[in-house]
Amino acid sequence: MRTVELQIQDIAFGGKGVARDEGKAVFIPFTIDGERLSAEIVREKKQFAEGELLALLEPSPHRVAPECPYFGRCGGCSYQHIDYAHQLEIKTRQVEQAMRRIGKLADPPMRPSVPSPLPYGYRNRITVHAEDSVVGFYRRDVHELMDIARCPIAMPEVNEALAQLRKGRVRDGHYTLRAHSGPRVFAQTNDAVAEALAEQIAQMFIGEEKLLIDAFCGTGFFLKRFAPAFERVVGIDWDRFAIEAAQKDTGANEAYVAGDVATKLRWLLEKNELTPTALIVDPPATGLSAEMRRAILDAPPRTMIYVSCNPPTLARDLAELQQRFEVISITPFDMFPQTAEIEVVAHLSGHK
Repeated sequence: MRTVELQIQDIAFGGKGVARDEGKAVFIPFTIDGERLSAEIVREKKQFAEGELLALLEPSPHRVAPECPYFGRCGGCSYQHIDYAHQLEIKTRQVEQAMRRIGKLADPPMRPSVPSPLPYGYRNRITVHAEDSVVGFYRRDVHELMDIARCPIAMPEVNEALAQLRKGRVRDGHYTLRAHSGPRVFAQTNDAVAEALAEQIAQMFIGEEKLLIDAFCGTGFFLKRFAPAFERVVGIDWDRFAIEAAQKDTGANEAYVAGDVATKLRWLLEKNELTPTALIVDPPATGLSAEMRRAILDAPPRTMIYVSCNPPTLARDLAELQQRFEVISITPFDMFPQTAEIEVVAHLSGHK
C-alpha cells in the first residue's frame, strides 16, 4: 500500500470522489470535488485505483458534520459530509454527464433538480437485518451487520418501529419497517418528493391524449391521480399483488393488468396505434428491456414520460428512443438525500 497526495476533480455516480494519479483514475469515498488530501491506495487495478482518505489538506467549504453517528461505517449513505445544496449540484451534474456520454445528447435539456423538503427524516420505510441479536444495516463494503439504534434519514414513525423491534427478542431475518400501513408492494420512499414528481408529470401531458398507459404501474400511484384527465387509463405490472391492490378501488375508466410488461405493452400500443396515447414507464434499475424499447419504437405514443432510478440505464434507453422521440426535458428529483441515489424524469415527444 502507498500514500499519495491528490486533488478531487469530480464525484462519480455512486458517490466516490475522483482524482488522478499519474493519469490513472483514483476513487476515494467521503470526499468532495475541489478538496486536496492524502489517501492510502488500497486497491490497484490496471485502469483505476481505489483509496481511503487519510487526511484533508484543503477541505471543501461544502464539507459539513454528518448527523448520523454511523456515517462512514454504515453502507447506506454516501453524502452526509456534503451540504445539501452541493449534493443537488453534484447529482444534477452526474445526470447531465450520463446524458451526454451514454445518451448521446449533445445539449441535454436539463431542468433544475427538485429538492426534498426534508434532507433528513424523509424515508417512509427501511429494511433492517437481524442476526445473533444484532439489528441494523450492513457495513460499507463488508457483509458484516452493525447494530443501529436509529436511522436519521428515516421518518420518526419508522424509527419508533425500529425501537419497538429492538425491545423484543428478534429472530434472525429481514424486517421492513414502515411509516404507513398498506399493501406490501413497491412504492416511492419519499412522500413529499413523490408528490412533487406527480405534480410535474401532470404538466407534461399536452391535453390531446385520450389513453394513458402506465407500465410498471404498481398500485396505481400515477394512474389513479391522472385518470380524470383521460378517456381510459391502463396499468401494467408483473406484480400480481400490486395489481390486486390497484383493482380494489377503480374508477369506470381504469383497468389494471398483471403479466409480462413488454408483451402487454406491445399489444396495447399496437391495438391503440391510432389513438393519441400517453405512456408512463417506471422500470427497475435495469431500465427498459430491449423488447420493451422495440415495442415503443414500433408504435410510439404521442407523449412518453420515463421515470428512472438509474441515470445510466435511462441514458442508454434514451440513446435508442431518440430514433422516434424528441427529448423535451430531463429533471432530477432528489428522492434520496444523503445517498448517491438519483431519481430522474425524462419527458419525450413522439412527434419526431
